[in-house]
Amino acid sequence: MTSPLFEPMSGALTVQYEPNEKTPLLENPPRFTWMAAKLDRDRYVLQVSTSPDFSEGEATYTADSLPYNFYTPDRALEPGSYWWRYALLEDSGDRSEWSQVRSFIVPADLPETPLPSRNGRFAHTSAAHPRLWLQADRLEAFRGKVLEDNTYCGWDLFYEKSVLPWTVRPLIAEPLPYPDHKRVPKLWRQMYMDCQEALYAVKHLSVAAIVLQDEALLAKAKEWLLHVASWDTEGPTARDYNDEAAFRVAGALAWGYDWLYDSLTGDELEFVRSRLLRRTEQVAFHVIERSKIHHVPYDSHAVRSLSSVLVPCCIALLGEEAAATDWLDYTLEYYSALYTPWGGIDGGWAEGPMYWTTGMAFVTEALSLIKPFCGIDLLARPFFTKTGDFPLYCYPPGTVRSSFGDMSNLGEPPILKTGFNIRHFAGLTGNGWYQWYFEQVKKTDVDPDSKFYNYGWWDFRFDDVAFRHDNPHVEAVPPTDIEPLKWFRDVGWVAMHDHMESPDDHIMLLAKASKYGSISHSHGDQGSFLLHAYGEPLATHSGHYLAFGTSMHLDWRRQTRSKNSILIDGLGQYAGNNKALSMEAIGIVEAVEKRPDCRYVRMNATPAYREHVPYLERYLREIYYFGSSYFVIVDYVDLSQAGTIDWLLHTMKPIAHVEGNHAIYEGKKAKLDIRFVYNSSGSVELSAFTGFDGVNAAELAGLEMHSHLRARTAPARRHRIAALLVPMRASESRYVPYFMDDQDHGVHLYFTDGGVTSKVEVLKAY
Repeated sequence: MTSPLFEPMSGALTVQYEPNEKTPLLENPPRFTWMAAKLDRDRYVLQVSTSPDFSEGEATYTADSLPYNFYTPDRALEPGSYWWRYALLEDSGDRSEWSQVRSFIVPADLPETPLPSRNGRFAHTSAAHPRLWLQADRLEAFRGKVLEDNTYCGWDLFYEKSVLPWTVRPLIAEPLPYPDHKRVPKLWRQMYMDCQEALYAVKHLSVAAIVLQDEALLAKAKEWLLHVASWDTEGPTARDYNDEAAFRVAGALAWGYDWLYDSLTGDELEFVRSRLLRRTEQVAFHVIERSKIHHVPYDSHAVRSLSSVLVPCCIALLGEEAAATDWLDYTLEYYSALYTPWGGIDGGWAEGPMYWTTGMAFVTEALSLIKPFCGIDLLARPFFTKTGDFPLYCYPPGTVRSSFGDMSNLGEPPILKTGFNIRHFAGLTGNGWYQWYFEQVKKTDVDPDSKFYNYGWWDFRFDDVAFRHDNPHVEAVPPTDIEPLKWFRDVGWVAMHDHMESPDDHIMLLAKASKYGSISHSHGDQGSFLLHAYGEPLATHSGHYLAFGTSMHLDWRRQTRSKNSILIDGLGQYAGNNKALSMEAIGIVEAVEKRPDCRYVRMNATPAYREHVPYLERYLREIYYFGSSYFVIVDYVDLSQAGTIDWLLHTMKPIAHVEGNHAIYEGKKAKLDIRFVYNSSGSVELSAFTGFDGVNAAELAGLEMHSHLRARTAPARRHRIAALLVPMRASESRYVPYFMDDQDHGVHLYFTDGGVTSKVEVLKAY
């Protein structure tokens, strides 16, 4: 008799039961995911059939002894209708009852991205070292090219700037614990920077020594490797003490062990291998057993550690430590079935462009290591062919403070690390816009080694060598004909652009209403917008980046009061540390339309306020962009009790003029005219103030204060607010005339610009 099967309901934070009838497939074969039937020692059998009764024979495909609750078949399916089910395999060898049967349809012409099965997945890999980046045959060819011409792929710069300095630098001391073992942001950053430099020293010396067959470099590389390997695996650089430090030390040991393998003595090999194994084990245990990202995938660091640690470390250890095979299998299957939890087919990244940057920096390197080593091309998945669009539209060259989420480079344009990432996707897809992006960013980020968010994560000279060796060159193409209205449905971001190819003429508005709420590196900013025009931020992302978890971060930047949004009775959206509540604090993009006279977006941010404003019935925001000239923003707020609305807009400098319903912000290159053309509860009360209320005063020393415009309404149950925003060059002096007609059930607002009159209809509050 078969035992019953527990089928828990999935939630907002968990993996879903997919594929299903409602979710269209994006690639072939489908990725199968389900909620685990039990928490430990679970194994499954999965059946997929063209027959709803799962008749035996060719109609039914069976995958047995699956170790986790996700699976990618090793072959594409023929187009048509399918049904699937799974069962739990008991310790006795018997199976449980079958699960609920779910159906799906495989359309024709989907990208085919199967994953080779565990049986034989690594059968054709070489046991020789090195394995990371260049295997034996590719190494010989590369060595020949470098010895013939030391400028090949930028080798000369890499050797001069990224190898030779480590021959004279003293060994970096093992990082010390925090005072009283309490994390201090400054010390945390210094610790992981020390470990990043240790990674550079070991990796670059090891690669150069083997490529050049240089005995002096080899001796120095071994010295660095054995020194870093001697650090206490359970001390300050352990995963549970400082995971950023741990990732870098593990990476250093992987590259050193792999590239110096044939130059180490037996005792040295055993010493380094034991330390590498332990550090890899720490990360694997956290990812798989504690964080369980195959159950709840929204752990930013755990997901990133697959690429920064498990890929290089397990490739280096494969065939020598049995656990490495299991961990690498898990990693490949996760990348195939569940990656990425932060976006989808449109290529978006819910955590924002800086965390897209760090995520892509590691994952593109990791997947580029996997392909030549074991022949699995995970970069062919649809997400990777589209994700270069995300920084292009949502973090374009020349913009400052004009994207959502945690941003470690606030106040500066896109960083070189982002440019290198998007160049990788130019090589992958042949997209000339991506290459243009890289070349523009390279012009502006001219001293990357001076900035922790560049130097602390990447060495551009090594990455340049690897990229130029592995990828074709793509000619840059200015984005003169990009989509003027781009909707990333997967993450709920909408971008409007004019003249992106010319930063001094560029106008950009970015809006957001996301199903990811305020989880992880997202903020309480559903329904908000950012405006950048003529080379300057006008309606901006307020605050500074000091470190994750500071008062500035938790009490200001994550909160709705720092956004171009609204407060209701002084209350904003949920942006605390409860992941369940964060994932419920969502927004929804209800409409994106390119109309004859304007571009239009409608967003519903009601759920985001529910935790703090339970009497909110509805909050909608509409954004109209007319004639590549001006914006009209209409807010609808319905409450079950009377409440006051604060309409907020944030600027870098003090607002020059505030009077009546009108304000003007004047920057260096551009200015913004703001007029409240309609408010259903009467005149708004305009005020401007500067500073960061509620932030720990000790964190504010030396920081530039930002300014904030607030339009406050009278109390009412129904609010309708329409604001006119006119960006212009600093040298311009113009306005957009408007008038109102409210003779029927709507308020008709008319705006005239360049001889063209356009209408916005606002439904009345009754």
